[in-house]
Amino acid sequence: MSSPATTVPLLPDAIYEQLRSSILNQQDAPGSSITESAVTLRFGVARPTARTAIERLVTEGLLRREAHHTARVPELSRDDIVDLYDSRAIVEGAAIAALASGGTIPAEALSAHRELQAGGENAPFATQDIAFHRALVAGQPSARLSRMHALLMGEIELCIGQVQVNQLLTAGEIAGQHQGILDAVTAGNATLAEQLTRAHIHGSRDRLLGHFDARSAP
Repeated sequence: MSSPATTVPLLPDAIYEQLRSSILNQQDAPGSSITESAVTLRFGVARPTARTAIERLVTEGLLRREAHHTARVPELSRDDIVDLYDSRAIVEGAAIAALASGGTIPAEALSAHRELQAGGENAPFATQDIAFHRALVAGQPSARLSRMHALLMGEIELCIGQVQVNQLLTAGEIAGQHQGILDAVTAGNATLAEQLTRAHIHGSRDRLLGHFDARSAP
């Protein structure tokens, strides 16, 4: 007689990944509260496990928590979007220029790019897009630039999620822009790599701002 199957409890990393995905896909929409008790019930885990996952998301900027208040998915203002994308363009532009000086592309960035291409023109793209940019910045030589980028990326991921959910760009468009950046890095053309990176980031910003303005119009 076979013994009954046992359920393997979810670890904080798994809870974090599932919550992160639901926030990016706006299943947990901007303004939604994420409480320890709700996460405990949702995933069938202990409160300490839920707390660990929530605090990691707070640290990364995907959730915000004021003192003595519940963690919530941030509602980004127009000024937030402008500031985040413009700051990102400065940091990533410098990072990709530094990367191009060596002409070597990190394997993780190539893997994310290939996954994005394999998904097709209209496939979801946020996960691969985020992984691509994180890997490129992590591959350049300045640890300080990497730390600055990491501080921005939680809230930037919220923006990328909004671009995906509202179909403001396609996976095909993003893959094409990524390819141009990769080609410039491979050629060792730091100036072009930085220009293409900034254009890629500002193009996404402008699509998101256009959507924000249309939604906010009376």
